[in-house]
Amino acid sequence: MTELKNDRYLRALLKQPVDKTPVWVMRQAGRYLPEYREVRAKAGDFMTLCSTPELACEVTLQPLRRYDLDAAIIFSDILTIPDAMGLGLHFVTGEGPKFSKTIQTPADIKNLTVPDMEDSLGYVMDAIRLTRREIDGKVPLIGFSGSPWTLACYMIEGGSSKDFAKIKGMMFDAPDQMHALLDVLADSVIAYLNAQIQAGAQAIMLFDTWGGLLSPENYNAFSLAYMKKIISGLQREADGREVPVTLFTKGGGQWLEAMAETGVNSLGLDWTTDITQARQRVGNKVTLQGNMDPCVLYASGDTVEREVMKILAGFGKGTGHVFNLGHGIHPAVDPENMARLVDAVHTHSKPYHQ
Repeated sequence: MTELKNDRYLRALLKQPVDKTPVWVMRQAGRYLPEYREVRAKAGDFMTLCSTPELACEVTLQPLRRYDLDAAIIFSDILTIPDAMGLGLHFVTGEGPKFSKTIQTPADIKNLTVPDMEDSLGYVMDAIRLTRREIDGKVPLIGFSGSPWTLACYMIEGGSSKDFAKIKGMMFDAPDQMHALLDVLADSVIAYLNAQIQAGAQAIMLFDTWGGLLSPENYNAFSLAYMKKIISGLQREADGREVPVTLFTKGGGQWLEAMAETGVNSLGLDWTTDITQARQRVGNKVTLQGNMDPCVLYASGDTVEREVMKILAGFGKGTGHVFNLGHGIHPAVDPENMARLVDAVHTHSKPYHQ
């Protein structure tokens, strides 16, 4: 493989010294970029964009051409695994992801099997292999998956939900069924992420988008336990380097200590968690990623820069911080504000690493 020219992101995840804080942004390849919208229109629909390696590679690389980012994340969707299980993923304008089939009965769960990664999900691996070639060692490439709990939320509800009544009903009424579903999903995520690593992903991120819906007891039992299983099953070295893993539970700031004990290298923080307090709570156990409110990017460029400086100061001196938003970038953001963010992180973080 081509030698990595900028390994700042990987070094920070491993708590090694860096010259400045690395930065990338969740959903950095997306609708806020006019060039993305052009490719999306060419593809015709979102799933075609995801499942065509050449198009997925192109939109993965687009933000790197605009911004001095320290990592790329492969363009895909967190719901590829349930789609490969035969649930029929599609996207409805204004409503987001939907499934043609849902999981409702013990028989539905029993019929699920771990997909063949190079068969049903080979398009993701092809996109990773192509992107690694095209990126030519400029920055590392991140692979990712949704967490079992998050995947199960969509599989049972059939899409997003205001109250997630169906999945919570199954969790409370039929916990054995819920655990059976989460177990096959955990095995699938392990196989999926290991296939991504073998295809060339140099770091891994696990998105637990809906873990924050749960009580502490149920978070530990139905979300964290399965992410811990995944983390213990991952290949942690490739190309002679460690493959770092980041865990992000949206709304999970109250559980940082437990998350830090899972074996991950890094924890993602949303904007509701104070980064100074988070660092005090986890100490040197893990790197922290985050955590600017994505809506700051709707403000002026000067405001963006001030907010960047606050977060850098909040983390303080030393390595172990990857700058990011507290969730994905919003579609209506001015791309110039993204440029201001990236430049501000690199400019103002240097004193913290001297």
